[in-house]
Amino acid sequence: MKRWFASTLVMALMSSLLIGCTGNGGSAEEPNEGDQEAPVVTEETTYPIETDVTLSYWGELPGNLIGVKATHDEVPFFQEWQKATGVPLSYTAPPSGQAQEALNVMLASGDLPDMIEYNFLGFPGGPEKAIKDGYIIELNELIDKYAPNLKKYLSEHPEIDKMVKTDSGSYYAFPFIREDEYLRVFQGPIIRKDWLDELGLPIPETIDEWTTTLRAFKEQKGAAAPFSVVSKPRFFNDSGNGAFLGAFGVTRGFYQVDGQVKFGPAEPGFKEYLRLFNSWYTEGLIDKNVATTDLKAIDSNMASGETGATVGNTGGGIGKWQPLVEANDPDAVLAAAPYPVLNKGEVPMFGQRNQAYSSEGTVAVTSTSENPELAVKMLDYGYSEEGHMFFNFGKEGVSYNLTEDGYPQFTELLLKNPDNLAPAQAISMYARSSYNGPFVQDRRYIEQYLALETQREAIEIWSKTDAEKYSLPPITPNPEESSEYATIMNDINTLVDEMTIKIILGTDPVDEFESYVAKMKQLNLDRAIEIQMAALERYNNR
Repeated sequence: MKRWFASTLVMALMSSLLIGCTGNGGSAEEPNEGDQEAPVVTEETTYPIETDVTLSYWGELPGNLIGVKATHDEVPFFQEWQKATGVPLSYTAPPSGQAQEALNVMLASGDLPDMIEYNFLGFPGGPEKAIKDGYIIELNELIDKYAPNLKKYLSEHPEIDKMVKTDSGSYYAFPFIREDEYLRVFQGPIIRKDWLDELGLPIPETIDEWTTTLRAFKEQKGAAAPFSVVSKPRFFNDSGNGAFLGAFGVTRGFYQVDGQVKFGPAEPGFKEYLRLFNSWYTEGLIDKNVATTDLKAIDSNMASGETGATVGNTGGGIGKWQPLVEANDPDAVLAAAPYPVLNKGEVPMFGQRNQAYSSEGTVAVTSTSENPELAVKMLDYGYSEEGHMFFNFGKEGVSYNLTEDGYPQFTELLLKNPDNLAPAQAISMYARSSYNGPFVQDRRYIEQYLALETQREAIEIWSKTDAEKYSLPPITPNPEESSEYATIMNDINTLVDEMTIKIILGTDPVDEFESYVAKMKQLNLDRAIEIQMAALERYNNR
């Protein structure tokens, strides 16, 4: 109380002095020294931190480890992370593919962990809504005081700093950053090149060539599911990247053309996409189980030769499936196909291309955490020099060794795993560079990760799109708009999922598309587009 009284008295005296100074000629243009706010002193953290506190951490198990390990506690990386930071963690993981549903249940219960790993840009209403509703906290002051590594990085990269906060300037999570351009394209169509060679077919470029190819796979190779992709989280959206939608000039969500925001499923091109996939499904060119296909089913179909084409990643797709298909067919070769177009020579409007800031794998601190400072210090480790090496390459002497010129070389434990894990899986056991998380991804990981020539070629092939031109930056609705926007888009997305599955499976005719668009309008799609336009303008003015 004495200290409080003394400090209050000092502040009152300083206020009186400042008022007097202003009266004697002080001005806003020429502030007195006393007018300046004291700079925030950032506390440096020495790792490992000495603490007896155990923090709770909620997040999905890395996708590369699904079917390999059941819990975080079985993964060496997550155990070493605790040792490196000195902070004990209690992990909880939602069921695979059910993160959103599990998060909703957890938020409703009010029983929250200290940290949540989740894409809060995808949270209904966006991160400002999550902060406003009291689920997670704004991190600005905590980063200023306890996260010197992240603070330094963002100050040196203002173009990324702009991405990782909201329009009002709120930091809401510790970000996953793909700083190098080479790291931002990693997903696209994958096809059995050996089948194409055997059948005398080229790698398909146009929709017509794809139709011819899939027919040949079915009729001449006996493929029961010539083309198959994971059906969720948004039903049959080509793993979220518009792999075939882009041929018709649309994508599954919002995008921009000449500064105007559009919603793909309400555009005429989406109807043509549905028409194509309905015809493919009717002809048996698509997996008959499209409505429920999960990653395990794709793995099985690829390995057995039931499927000859899909959409996947360089590592978790080509890297994982190549040894699986080779086990049954030594001559099998998986290769990338370009994003399809309608006419030869066209450049696809869309394709997977992430921005430097990727909202997946980000970690927020909850409002109920009793130790937010400790959580921030622990998360800041990933942006330190030591943490950067650990997240990208794991533990020196185990998962990597430094060469004479200082290059972190992965060991055979990762690249030629004795348990026959694919590199994507083995790296995820000891590091996070082949997935995501609260750190800055290092290009040197992918230079080794893409061991196959077909993987390196894939990045070049999939990069040839106009996705950067038409994609929206990481925009967010403001708190006033967020509830309205969340309600509108929840209803519209449910409707789009219903429309997509019913028309593709033939339950509804393709010409029902216009009635679905009319329903989207009734659900206030125009207002949602208006909110997105306002958010885009605010982002551009950040």
